[in-house]
Amino acid sequence: VQLMERGGGSVQAGGSLRLSCTASRTTYSNYYMAWFRQAPGKKREGVAVIDSDGTTSYADSVKGRFTISRDRAKNTVSLQMNNLKPEDSAVYYCAAGYPPVWNRESSYIYWGQGTRVTVSS
Repeated sequence: VQLMERGGGSVQAGGSLRLSCTASRTTYSNYYMAWFRQAPGKKREGVAVIDSDGTTSYADSVKGRFTISRDRAKNTVSLQMNNLKPEDSAVYYCAAGYPPVWNRESSYIYWGQGTRVTVSS
């Protein structure tokens, strides 16, 4: 499975961006799909996940601001990011796998190349 992210860019604080991740194979629908991010000098952290049934989980830092969703017909998972803050600036990665713990990075099998999000104050 290959994953391709789109939608990164620059925005002012309080603005919105929508990231999308398209999988190369329809079997992606069996996987948990997650978004991770990595800011300069920091460890990569889990942002949100959606499982095959559509159940979602979020990092506390983005709850109420970010929404993850998936479109099976388009083999796509999206991350709607609202009320962005400068601390949301990072490279965002899409990942697919079967994690026992949703934000355990090592549990994900497939990764996209990342897309950069920059939020200015």
